[in-house]
Amino acid sequence: QVQLVESGGRLVQAGGSLRLSCAASGRTFSSYAMGWFRQAPGEERKFVAAITWSSGSTYYADSVKGRFTISRDNAKNTVYLQMNSLKPEDTAVYYCATDLKDSISADFVAGRYLEVWGLGTLVTVSS
Repeated sequence: QVQLVESGGRLVQAGGSLRLSCAASGRTFSSYAMGWFRQAPGEERKFVAAITWSSGSTYYADSVKGRFTISRDNAKNTVYLQMNSLKPEDTAVYYCATDLKDSISADFVAGRYLEVWGLGTLVTVSS
């Protein structure tokens, strides 16, 4: 079974940068697509970015395109989310997740049927 642990969240000023990490343990990590989601106070959890294993293809929500970059280091069993030009509306708990497959489907982006989730890390962007 895969376990996911996020880290790197903290308070940052608008315009600043953060890099989040998601460390995986358990079953083989490097065969699965991985995604980042976020949940702001009072809102539903939303897709942020995802990356496949086999091709390294990346996908982003429109709200973060050009500002966030997802990457992975299979040797370290870790996926990263580099966040630049942060805005107050980026404030949320950020989660990583996988459906233990190597594809990004509409269900994946919607957060449906994702078998493994981390506990999240809080990012707060002050204005």
